[in-house]
Amino acid sequence: MEFGILFTSHPNPQEEPYPHREVHARTTEEVLEAERLGYDTAWIAEHHFATSYGIMPDCFAYMAYLAAKTSRIRIGAAVITLPLYDPIRVVENTSFVDILSNGRVRLGVGSGYRPYEFEGLGRDFENRRDIVEESIGLMFDAWHRHRWDHKGKYYSGTVKEPYEMLPHPVQMPHPPLYMAGGTERSIGYSGRNGFGLMLSTLPGIETLAAQTALYKRELAKASAERRQNPAAGHIDIARWVYIADTDAEARAETEEAIVRHIAHFGGSGTGGYLGSVSEKGAAIKYDDLASTLLHGSAETVIARLREMQARTGMTSLLLHYPPYYGRERTMKSLRLFAERVIPAFRPPARRAAAE
Repeated sequence: MEFGILFTSHPNPQEEPYPHREVHARTTEEVLEAERLGYDTAWIAEHHFATSYGIMPDCFAYMAYLAAKTSRIRIGAAVITLPLYDPIRVVENTSFVDILSNGRVRLGVGSGYRPYEFEGLGRDFENRRDIVEESIGLMFDAWHRHRWDHKGKYYSGTVKEPYEMLPHPVQMPHPPLYMAGGTERSIGYSGRNGFGLMLSTLPGIETLAAQTALYKRELAKASAERRQNPAAGHIDIARWVYIADTDAEARAETEEAIVRHIAHFGGSGTGGYLGSVSEKGAAIKYDDLASTLLHGSAETVIARLREMQARTGMTSLLLHYPPYYGRERTMKSLRLFAERVIPAFRPPARRAAAE
């Protein structure tokens, strides 16, 4: 199994007061520590306009910056909100950053779930899934054929001889492509089109098992071209993770912050996201999150993660956490996970290489 960290550039007002500029230096510090500890991927989340959530308007600019500051860790977007972009610019920028990072880029795309982001940029929220599906076909044309003649409902454009899509990425025909899924439509589409699947922090294990089963069935229908995606068949599941010496210590250090954070996803600003991707209701307590959190001692987390792996066939865990624990506790948890949990899921040769 691979292990990545999902960074939302989410400010902690106690340490990063408004307008929260300090969040970016702290996030970068955590990415560099993730590389030192042997994590596989630093995943960057795009978000706009919120003063109480992520502040990351341009994943490509940040990934290029991280490419110059790191040497081994892969750098991924998890995810860019595709309806807010021109799809050809996504292809160009992904390929360019892949070159700058010497082939370390991964791209995750999604339809988005925060209406205020669409409103702020003057984009169509209601038809966002249709926009994604049209965008994907154009992106594959650009990567596989380097030219296109497209006249669709949402996009149009032509590139013919002697012109072509440049630059070509290091990873051919394109870097690993993932899609965030929470509904049957998005999960089925990601499978039929050969994407790797990224699943939310919110669903419990029963929901995850049903979602991954659907993905695997639909993946069998993907064309040979779409299965050239290096991420085809990969299942990346995000979980809130916190490691302490005991389960009781982990709960004491996180309960108030994690419940407050998760409740945010049931608000009006997330377009019903909590209800669409998981089985949870609006009123959430810590004890309701047993199937969602990977909190506790290393032994507890290893057991829960092994069950999740067996039930879902997951190939990667995306560690996630709110900023409210503070820098010291966050760094300690990342270190304990790397030292006590990751070795249980890696063969000796892989562990030696990471060290």
